[in-house]
Amino acid sequence: MNETNPIVTEADLHAYADGQLPETARARVEAFLADNANEAAMVAEWQVQNSGIRSLFSGYEQAKDTDPLLVAPTRAVSSTPKRWAIVAAAVVVFALGAASGHYGPALLERPELQLTGSETLPKQAETAFMVYAAEVRHPVEVFADEEVHLATWLGKRLAIQNLKIPNLQPLGFKLVGGRLLPVDDRPGAMFMYENQAGERLTVIVGRNTQNRTTSFRFASSGNLETFYWIDGELGYAVTGEISRQTLRDVAEECYRQFPS
Repeated sequence: MNETNPIVTEADLHAYADGQLPETARARVEAFLADNANEAAMVAEWQVQNSGIRSLFSGYEQAKDTDPLLVAPTRAVSSTPKRWAIVAAAVVVFALGAASGHYGPALLERPELQLTGSETLPKQAETAFMVYAAEVRHPVEVFADEEVHLATWLGKRLAIQNLKIPNLQPLGFKLVGGRLLPVDDRPGAMFMYENQAGERLTVIVGRNTQNRTTSFRFASSGNLETFYWIDGELGYAVTGEISRQTLRDVAEECYRQFPS
């Protein structure tokens, strides 16, 4: 990203902002930032956003024995924070796609930590939304009046026991229904919701057995926003032409209700 010092990559800057850069590399990146005001300002903004995320999820910093371990590059994790704390600590925050030309900053973008398939999930979610959200008569395969059947059917196809379809009515979105669709060439599920204004959003669930780490990110494509996360083998994405705040509220509610 910088012609005068190609040794410092964008991944290095993300790792530096997230506190994940090895101590041996910090001096090199700090020297680079001292000579590049634009990149320094961008990294400072990421750090402010990181602080905001940690503050937002600070109430979830309680550990329990069944929580998954966070794979950290510089130290072993001796405790098991609650899943929201893992998300807050592991993920870089909301760098806007318009600013970087990508789906936000790459989470711990170092070869040993990169998440398999994570970058394909938001694009698949966007495509599913654009194809099905505009449908009037056939937006879903199974409508909300058969919710129990829908949950059982999709749960079996995704090998998820007791799959629960999130209830988003407290946030103003009523279930329209759902359908089976491919996610990373495997069976995936899509649930569609609609509010009183006719605005729709979709929730995608897919499985990738190679995933091992948790991530939590935004992706933008024009007016379309996607909030997505990887939790173990399962990937989730919430997509809609709605504000990021509303989308984040919906994603948080889905996160609470989906199986861990």
